Amino acid sequence: MAVAVVAAFALSACGGGAENSESTPAAEGGAKNAAFPVAVQHKYGSTKIEAEPRKVVTLGLSDQDAVLALGVKPVGAVDWFKEKPYGKWPWAKEKWGSQPPQIVGERDEYNMEKIAALQPDLIIAQYSGMKKEQYDTLSQIAKVVAQPKGHPDYAAPWQVMTKQIGKALGKEGQAKKLIAGIDARFAAVRDKHPEFAGKTLAVADSFEAGKYSAFTKTDPKAIFFSELGFALKPGIDKMAKPGANVAELSAEKLNVLDVDRLVWVTSSTEANDRIKAEALYKKLKVHKEKRDLFVPYQDPDIGAAFSFNTVLSIPYALDEIEPLLTAED
Repeated sequence: MAVAVVAAFALSACGGGAENSESTPAAEGGAKNAAFPVAVQHKYGSTKIEAEPRKVVTLGLSDQDAVLALGVKPVGAVDWFKEKPYGKWPWAKEKWGSQPPQIVGERDEYNMEKIAALQPDLIIAQYSGMKKEQYDTLSQIAKVVAQPKGHPDYAAPWQVMTKQIGKALGKEGQAKKLIAGIDARFAAVRDKHPEFAGKTLAVADSFEAGKYSAFTKTDPKAIFFSELGFALKPGIDKMAKPGANVAELSAEKLNVLDVDRLVWVTSSTEANDRIKAEALYKKLKVHKEKRDLFVPYQDPDIGAAFSFNTVLSIPYALDEIEPLLTAED
């Protein structure tokens, strides 16, 4: 049924998308962008984009941030964990303004009919788990730039995804400037806090008693702290399943979290208290010596900011996390 509906919309989506510009600021004024045509390499091949996209749909968790940072408001985006990708996060709220996107799916489950109805001329899926079958179906609707080539799903660095998005939008130079600015912010914090260098760090969470998760070096949260100068513990990667960005831990395996600095990303004070009450956790030196840090995912949205780890969220995350990491100094 989905393919049949998509096929019905495909002609109008590909042929009429460039005509309808009232809700798409990507090509103000109608001037031609000299960056096009452009070919973008990705997991499923190469996509040639002939002209500047005017209606963009994003299908990755954090893709909309880089698109917004480059001056384009996506007309469609996916919902993750019922968070809504607009209006909520402080780093993106002003960028969205009063023009939220249509919700066209949840995580990697896309509503093909809704996407087709928006008549996009570009679909971006960088931080996603898009399958080849989904890519083929979506390609009947519009040009699709899938996950970066050479990286597992959900494991491409934010710099790579930002460059891919910038190239697809004809804003590669602007994307490089954004990346350079963020790199400079990280460098400034490292220079200010040379004590971070060489210290081992792990990022973890827990959603229920007895079950814990530690994030591997390919997860955005771990990448964020490695760019602050910390050394990630390789033992966590060895415990993760192949291709996974998280290692699932029982209480008996919590010793892998006995590092110099341990950052918990939690959803409530109740979760914090539950973790601290775990008998085996109490034995860890990182806890006894108060080198563990409990960071809220939201309210304030610190954990969410370094979980997204984008050109929009990183400055917010840096401003919030630096004083927490150095509070004991």
